[in-house]
Amino acid sequence: MTRETGRDGRLDERVVLLVAGAADLAVSTVGSALGAVRGLLHRSDAAELAADAEHELMARGRLVLGRYAAPPPAHLELLARHAVARRAADDA
Repeated sequence: MTRETGRDGRLDERVVLLVAGAADLAVSTVGSALGAVRGLLHRSDAAELAADAEHELMARGRLVLGRYAAPPPAHLELLARHAVARRAADDA
C-alpha cells in the first residue's frame, strides 16, 4: 500500500484502512477513559461522585423509558373518547 487510496482504490485496501483507523480510535479512547477513571479513584469525594452518577443514570433511564416504552395515546382518539363521554353524560 505505497500509494494513497482514493475513491478508485481497491475495496480490500479501503476496508483494511478503515478497520485500522477504527482500531486506533478505539485504543486511544479506551486509554483516555482509563486515565480518567484512575484520576477519579484518587479523589476524596469518590463515593459522592458515584452516588451522583447513579442518580444521573437513573434519571436518564427514566427519560429513555418514558420516551420509548409506551407511546402516548393519539390526540384524535382522546378527543373521540371525550366526545363519547360528553354525549353519554348529556343523555343521562
